[in-house]
Amino acid sequence: MTALVACLSPYSEETVRALFKGRHAVEVVVAPEPPDQEAVLNLTHAAHLLIGDRRHKHRVDRRVLENMRNCQLIQQPAVGFDSIDHRAAAEYGIPVSNAAGYNREAVADWTVMAMLNLLRRGAWGDRLMRTGWWGRTEVMGRQLGSVTVGIVGLGNVGGTVARRLTGFGSRVLYTDPDPTREFAGAERVELDELLATADVVCIHTPLDVDTRGLIGSAQLAAMKPDAILINAARGPIVDEAALVEALSSGKLAGAGLDVFTVEPLAADSPLRSFENVFISPHSAAATEEADAHLLQVVGENLLRVLDGEAPVNVVNQVLAARR
Repeated sequence: MTALVACLSPYSEETVRALFKGRHAVEVVVAPEPPDQEAVLNLTHAAHLLIGDRRHKHRVDRRVLENMRNCQLIQQPAVGFDSIDHRAAAEYGIPVSNAAGYNREAVADWTVMAMLNLLRRGAWGDRLMRTGWWGRTEVMGRQLGSVTVGIVGLGNVGGTVARRLTGFGSRVLYTDPDPTREFAGAERVELDELLATADVVCIHTPLDVDTRGLIGSAQLAAMKPDAILINAARGPIVDEAALVEALSSGKLAGAGLDVFTVEPLAADSPLRSFENVFISPHSAAATEEADAHLLQVVGENLLRVLDGEAPVNVVNQVLAARR
């Protein structure tokens, strides 16, 4: 049987075909540039395998899912899977997998970079130095090993951040709904205690119905007045308007943001104007190594299904497609 593979990500037909290593006959169809939900509907109707959109622009909603007839796996080539209605997919017996862990090292690196930039005022000093400034005595900061870092979500990335922080000597707190997750040398606490205690709070939890707006006005108000917030997970986990207000009022000492509620970030966003905000264009995972690992993870899972094995990294508890 020739498997029909529909791809919503900006991969070429040749790249997708190479994932199967010549082991299975496949026909590959690639979606046009988003937004084009009608094209998504047509491309996915008969697909046996669906590669989601790593940009989170083409959406796999209930309308798309109820129109699918042959799908054995929806593979998201990213950690975030909020562009796929995974609960509706479960109703239709379609497994949804993400690429959990492919970017753990890259995002952990970015997170520590953001912490150091903000604690040591690195990017701020660089900007002023380029104007001819030499205010050496004004560049006072804090050492990473002297602060308490609170990690919200001790999954692949959060755990890797915790491992990095042990080398700096930081005190590490974490909160996670999974009671089996732990890290030697880190202390599990409830979210309220973490927010009230940590000098740096970093977000490493998936975006889902129970984490959207997880950090809002009340949570920001509960943080220490000189605390820093880091978000390299997904933008809508943090109430952006509340964050702007907290920064404007001086409630927070700074923020490091790789993700935003609406992307790309608007040119007139207030977040671009704060000297104590370190921002990047959703690029924390953008390393050569992570990108290569992503294709490997995606390809291996697609091959598992065509080989008759259960997929891994399933996020909706469906281990095999309903026949």
